[in-house]
Amino acid sequence: MAQIDNLAVQLYSLRNLQLPFDEILGEVAKAGFSGVETVGSHNLSSSEMNALLEKHKLKICSSHVALQALESDFDSVCQFHKEVGNDTIIVPWIAPEARSTSADGWQALGSKLAEFSKKLQEKGFRLLYHNHDFEMAEYDGKLAIDWLFAGAEGSALGFEPDIAWIVRGNQDPIAVLNRYKGRCPRAHVKDLAPAGENKDEDGWAHVGHGRLNWQELLPAAKAAGADWLVVEHDNPKDPIRFLKESADFLRTAL
Repeated sequence: MAQIDNLAVQLYSLRNLQLPFDEILGEVAKAGFSGVETVGSHNLSSSEMNALLEKHKLKICSSHVALQALESDFDSVCQFHKEVGNDTIIVPWIAPEARSTSADGWQALGSKLAEFSKKLQEKGFRLLYHNHDFEMAEYDGKLAIDWLFAGAEGSALGFEPDIAWIVRGNQDPIAVLNRYKGRCPRAHVKDLAPAGENKDEDGWAHVGHGRLNWQELLPAAKAAGADWLVVEHDNPKDPIRFLKESADFLRTAL
């Protein structure tokens, strides 16, 4: 299957596959993806990762790295990602106990991320923030995500919008994408099943097999700056089928 340029899969989607990492990357390549978005190092050295990427003709387009890892192991994180040729690091999640319930708290997080963005910029990386639904909650008339970026004003901090989580947070994804136009070099492409369906997959769907309107969303993501689209499914019952069906849909939709 010919690879689709600038289409990656978030490897979190494949975490339940009982296969060696080599074979997982083989399935990604076979489905037609040209890149992967990693979760840290996958317990590999940079040389091991590079050998497998080269074998399967894949590129790391970005990586999810916990904020705690940046706080505690900054130099090692930078060294690994430089060695595997990845220049885009993404903070993917804020644990429930660390989430603020105030505008001030979200602004403070934005300020902290702005500081890391500057430090990473000096090392040749860019830092993005990835949303779930909890950043779509409103505080003092603005969404948490908007307070976060207000706290990062003047910095190079970017955004990886997760389109399906924006919808689950009861916000308009087109409006959010338009608001952050030019700040979204990566976007998560994920689908939602019709109400009441796919309960054994937590209500998610293979991309193009759910209820989101990709004819509108894909152009909006690209207009927001997404030069890589990252496919994800948080709990696929059949991860390999998810890879194939999502890639097949996007091959015709892009």
